[in-house]
Amino acid sequence: MEKKQNKANGNSSSAIKKLWIIYGCLLAVIVLFFICVATGIFGTMPSFEELENPQTNLASEIISEDGKVIGTYYVENRSNVNYSDLSPYIPQALVSIEDERFTEHSGIDSKALFRVAFGVLTGHKKGGGSTITQQLAKNLFPRGENLSTPKLVLRKFQEWITATKLEHNYSKEEIIAMYLNTVAYGHNAYGIRSAANTFFDKTPKELTIEEAALMAGVVNAPTRFSPIRNPERSLGRRNLVLKKMAENGFITEAECDSISQIPIDMSHFKIMDHNSGQATYFREFLRGELNDWAQNHTHPDGRPYNIYRDGLRIYTTIDSRMQQYAEEAVREFMGKELQPMFYRHWKGQKNAPFYNISTDEYDKIMETSMKRTDRYRSLKNAGMSMDSIIAEFNRPVEMTVFSWDGPIDTVMSPMDSIRYYKWFLQASLVSIESHTGHVKAYVGGLDFRFFKYDHVTQARRQVGSTFKPFLYTLAMQEGEYTPCTRIPNIPYSIELEDGRFWQPHNSGKHVGDEITLKYALAQSNNWISAYLMNNFGPEAVIGMARRMGVESPIEAVPAICLGVCDLKLIEMVGALSTFANQGVYIKPMFITRIEDKNGNVIERFMPEQSEAMSELTAYKMIELMKGVVQSGTGIRLRSTYGLTNPIAGKTGTTQKQSDGYFMGITPDLTTGVWVGAEDRSVHFRSTTLGQGSHTALPIWGKYMKKVYADPSLHVSQGDFQKPNITDVDLNFDCSHYTEDDDDVIEFIDEF
Repeated sequence: MEKKQNKANGNSSSAIKKLWIIYGCLLAVIVLFFICVATGIFGTMPSFEELENPQTNLASEIISEDGKVIGTYYVENRSNVNYSDLSPYIPQALVSIEDERFTEHSGIDSKALFRVAFGVLTGHKKGGGSTITQQLAKNLFPRGENLSTPKLVLRKFQEWITATKLEHNYSKEEIIAMYLNTVAYGHNAYGIRSAANTFFDKTPKELTIEEAALMAGVVNAPTRFSPIRNPERSLGRRNLVLKKMAENGFITEAECDSISQIPIDMSHFKIMDHNSGQATYFREFLRGELNDWAQNHTHPDGRPYNIYRDGLRIYTTIDSRMQQYAEEAVREFMGKELQPMFYRHWKGQKNAPFYNISTDEYDKIMETSMKRTDRYRSLKNAGMSMDSIIAEFNRPVEMTVFSWDGPIDTVMSPMDSIRYYKWFLQASLVSIESHTGHVKAYVGGLDFRFFKYDHVTQARRQVGSTFKPFLYTLAMQEGEYTPCTRIPNIPYSIELEDGRFWQPHNSGKHVGDEITLKYALAQSNNWISAYLMNNFGPEAVIGMARRMGVESPIEAVPAICLGVCDLKLIEMVGALSTFANQGVYIKPMFITRIEDKNGNVIERFMPEQSEAMSELTAYKMIELMKGVVQSGTGIRLRSTYGLTNPIAGKTGTTQKQSDGYFMGITPDLTTGVWVGAEDRSVHFRSTTLGQGSHTALPIWGKYMKKVYADPSLHVSQGDFQKPNITDVDLNFDCSHYTEDDDDVIEFIDEF
């Protein structure tokens, strides 16, 4: 009996020993397996350096001077944030719905894993087992597609080890921020910064409790819980997050009940792409400039910078508030006033809105416009014949077209759409801070989605009488002229090289009288311009324009004094800002600095400046151009828009009213506005309606009224600074020279 007992004990001891051996072997196999996984034997594992610098595509941010992100360049619209940049409600909501024991585990939640295992065995699965850190590991190093089951299991173990590494090397706050930077929220928004801007037009730090709860809920299934596509499901998901926040003690039950009643507000939702948002034309212009810059600047390892992947921060001169006011001014006047007036003006007219053109000219315009389209280039590159292309352009198709009341989904042929767009008058505006050269507002057209052509930096149009200040500046600088110098108001002829004579037309009062230069410019007098041109010559005038920053080709003919040359709006505004900057020209600036994704400054941009004229000449020109607003073609700024502060300005109207301009200068800002159609044969038939004081000046007036109404901008309404000169009389009040200076004349400002 005793032997049997001993034998039984021996068998028991042997069995226990075997179990321990089996357990030890299993443990050794598991440890060895994890070692093999961690060392990359079963597949590449991310190194610590890769964990420190994950290769995610980061959008480059375009940042306004007042600190607002106004656009991005991206492959994925993603920008990183730090934990300190987050609203406190964001991590609370995220932890509540995704990982309630986030602060307790070290990357792997054993309780959650046992719950998942039990659910698989019993068929009652409740929730997932992945922690936030594991999800971060998966986001940083995606699994790829179509993995077999063994590879998927192996990948899961790799993510566990990566999660453990992340927990060992980063704080919980850093892991939260990294996770929020990597997740997708749908609607082309990657990362919490992009999502907050897309959904709510806010920064992550500004999100409220209900907004943070929505963001935390969306990441689980961006399409399923999208507040745009599935608003009811999204509301339920948000309220579930709020309930979880209450269960975890972040908010009270009463707060949960109250906040759950708040509807989801998507009134500020906007998808950030190159067609939408603020300053679209400016952003597209900047894209070309930055691509050129990136090709000539490299990372420390020699790779050229990539504006779509490197997460650069481009700090611009644009002020988002002034940009908003500029866009509003263009939209309000063009959409509500000028375009409806243009429709009424042409109603019932043959060949409208083309003015006095033949059938052949019309056909040529339409064919040229067709050949400018992407559709034509695509068909041509596909090898289609011209007859087939024309047939394709005359076939009705579904399309979306622009209207001032919003995009219209319709059916029309591409050729009909070209004709439809010919009706629209275009407009552009650029506003420059005179003493720095900083471009504060930039509107290149009506709507970048439908009209890609930029009328600020791409287009060259005849500038009309806005060119006259270059001529008058030369007279003030080189001659013994002042704003009050008097010249007989009679026709003047200029002999040309071929022996013929050129003499401009003119309209107005005081024919045969002596009038001041200030009065002549105020009324855009062409005879006085011819007189000055005859004295100084075209080459000298062009030389002055060059010193003031004009680079476009200008033909040396006397008629340039009336603005027959084609120049860019940005050139004109940059040049005229010289007057407010005491004669020093500053090349317009668009960028102040560029930083890398870590905030290190890659390059700072400094102003390019040169002395174009004396300080005295600049002041004379300011006093001269004040007359345009005081009693000349710019008087509507006083009578209609109530702008009584000192303003120097110049209107301009080209042949047949094809282009209308207003250039306005204040001590702080120089702003230019252009209005005209895509084709110069499309315009008002009357000068009264088509002149710059009627088409362009109102946009300037609306814009500046908005600027002055915003005290945060600190834009002065005071007078211009006088030169510190003691031996020159700076009193240029010329009212005693002309008896009718206070008599407002609606002058025809035309060639």
